[in-house]
Amino acid sequence: MTACAILFGLLPIMWSPIAQTGADVMKRIATPMIGGVVTSTLLELLIYPIIFFMWRGQKLGDAS
Repeated sequence: MTACAILFGLLPIMWSPIAQTGADVMKRIATPMIGGVVTSTLLELLIYPIIFFMWRGQKLGDAS
């Protein structure tokens, strides 16, 4: 939910024309923010759970 709100808030900045006042500066700021939000969302939803289940899955399987 947070990632969607951030991405939807930054999309108008990325779609603004270059000729608009301040757009060139804002695009330079918004581009790494979008990349960071997408990367952190993928890490939190896909990579971290896989690492956790690989790490804790061995201990959980032995206890049952």
